[in-house]
Order: sequence, then structure tokens, then C-alpha cells
Amino acid sequence: MGKIAGCRVVGIAGSDEGCRYVTKELGFDACINYRTENVSEALARSCPKGIDINFENVGGDILDAVLDHMNLYGRVSLCGLISQYNDEGLWPGPKQFPLILMQRLRVQGFICLDYHARFSEAFEKIYGWMKAGQIKWREHIVEGLENAPDAVRLLFGSNKTGKLLLKVSD
Repeated sequence: MGKIAGCRVVGIAGSDEGCRYVTKELGFDACINYRTENVSEALARSCPKGIDINFENVGGDILDAVLDHMNLYGRVSLCGLISQYNDEGLWPGPKQFPLILMQRLRVQGFICLDYHARFSEAFEKIYGWMKAGQIKWREHIVEGLENAPDAVRLLFGSNKTGKLLLKVSD
């Protein structure tokens, strides 16, 4: 959707295969392998003009690296913190929290249910983009309710190849 809006889009994935998929199949401008690259250095290379918008799913060290490169008045839509979901105790805040002040960033939680009244509008736009081939996706389907625990574990690893779905019946 960022590409459709005319943005430079940079992804972060956990494998070279994931990065190839993001750039070659999905059309991102660049992708950083967080397991093999210094994310902050790679962001400096991939986003030489800085970052205006961050759609944040990961949190932790990845969020800190992104905050280092945010432009003045940038926006962070926080929709997930998956790197911290299994942590016990209190989560430390972003180490780069002062940059939220210094860069005058707007950070807002993003839960899709807050936009329920606009679901039909979103559906029309997204479905149109899908029909036009502007949005591509992959699904990773786990079959059988008995395999639900395995599917949940896949959420937290890099062994899936797309949107994770659990098929419970035909």
C-alpha cells in the first residue's frame, strides 16, 4: 500500500529468502535481513533521506534502530511488538525514547477494530488493488485443528512463508 501511495518502502525480514520475496515479488525498494545485517547501518543505506512513516510490528531493538532514523514529525503506527511477547516481567521502553521528543514523532497504537466503521471502504480499495495485481500475498496454511498449537508456534518463528492460516474444515 505504501508503494501505491508513492512511498519508498523498505522491509525487514529474518532470512535472505524473505528479503528476496519482499523485493522481487512484493516490489519493496529494499529489505534488510535483521539476522545477518546491522539494522541501523542498513537503514542508513536503504533510507538515505530518513524515515517518515514506520508501520511497527516488532518493537525492541528493531524499533530502536528505526527511531534512530526517523525524520522530524515522522509517524509510527504501532500495531505489534512481537519481539517482546514472550518476555517475562516488565518490558523496557524503547532505548531511543528521547528521539520521540527530539524528532517530534507521533506514535499511535493501531488496532484495526478501531476502524470498524471504515471496513467497507478499506475492503473496496484493497480488493480493487488485489484485482489489479497491485497487491500480492502468500498464504501459509496449516491444516487441522489438532495442528493449531504448531500454527501458533509458527507465528513467532521464521519458518512460515506468508500469511499464516489455520484450515479447520473443507
